Amino acid sequence: MNRKKFITSLSVASVGAAVLNPLSIAKTSLPDEPSVIKPPRLKAGDKIAIVAPGSYISEEELQDSIKNLNQLGFETTYSEKVLLQSGYFAGTDKDRAEDLMQKFSDKNVKGIICARGGYGCARILPMLDYDLIRSNPKVLVGYSDVTALLYGIYQKSGLISFHGPVGTSTFNDYSVNNFNKVLINPERTNLFHNSTSGDDENIYGVTSLVKGKGKGRLVGGNLAIIVSLIGTEFDVDYSNKIIFIEEIGEEPYRVDRMLTQMIQSGKFIHAAGVMMGIFRNCEGKQKDPSFSKTFTLMEVLKDRLSSLKIPVVYGMSFGHVKDKFTIPFGSFAELDADKQTFTLLEKAVI
Repeated sequence: MNRKKFITSLSVASVGAAVLNPLSIAKTSLPDEPSVIKPPRLKAGDKIAIVAPGSYISEEELQDSIKNLNQLGFETTYSEKVLLQSGYFAGTDKDRAEDLMQKFSDKNVKGIICARGGYGCARILPMLDYDLIRSNPKVLVGYSDVTALLYGIYQKSGLISFHGPVGTSTFNDYSVNNFNKVLINPERTNLFHNSTSGDDENIYGVTSLVKGKGKGRLVGGNLAIIVSLIGTEFDVDYSNKIIFIEEIGEEPYRVDRMLTQMIQSGKFIHAAGVMMGIFRNCEGKQKDPSFSKTFTLMEVLKDRLSSLKIPVVYGMSFGHVKDKFTIPFGSFAELDADKQTFTLLEKAVI
């Protein structure tokens, strides 16, 4: 073969291979980083809307949410859709999306709190009007399944939302103090200390898997939801981010599988740090004879994450626990794995 023709053919083939490389496609198809928008801070007397964007709630759970928010000094509002039921959802996808969008468009509503998590938030992400959300920024709070909303809203609108208590959570002094110092009385910098009450089941305490410090914007939430969004248009760019993670009720091999997916999809490569909450009820239960021999949760976490070249901490005060941080998704922060603290380096609300 003619040498010049061969080289030309080889060059074309190489370009073709690069274009068809799935890793290249995945990397270049990530949406651009959104411009960050901060919502107005909350104040006493504000009207807070209660929504159920995932699983259905009972009348008792609604009343608990109203009571909790009233005790914080807020007025509450909700629509009849909040008590709808359709299988395991709070109404149809259309019902739940419309209810959430109505609360964003209502000028009298200053904040939105999800009554519970469960399942279903990811299903309504394609139905939300992100231009409307961007034009009507307000505080949105929730965790667990609500992680999907935090991701979608940040990625599509740039609005900072909040991984914090749902309406039916335990609003004890620790959680209320953290809620207030983020959403009502924020300071320019805000140092978070882990709870020492012992009320939450944290058999490992606060453990630094990799020491050091890292700075970046906060992204994350429930591990199962984070993994379910990989490859969707609602996933975020993890470069220079502090990834916060919590989980409940997953056995060690399931945690292993989800962390492995994050590793193999490159989510930790350019991250600034990993901050894990308390993974509640995530030890082996030996229900399946195939897994009668297992690893502990901590063995899995060390195996999967201790080789990272960024700070990694387990056991911080957030997740399916009584004592909770309120974490602003998208705010700039510092994780200190030496002191086992994290600090907000800016106000998350205006």
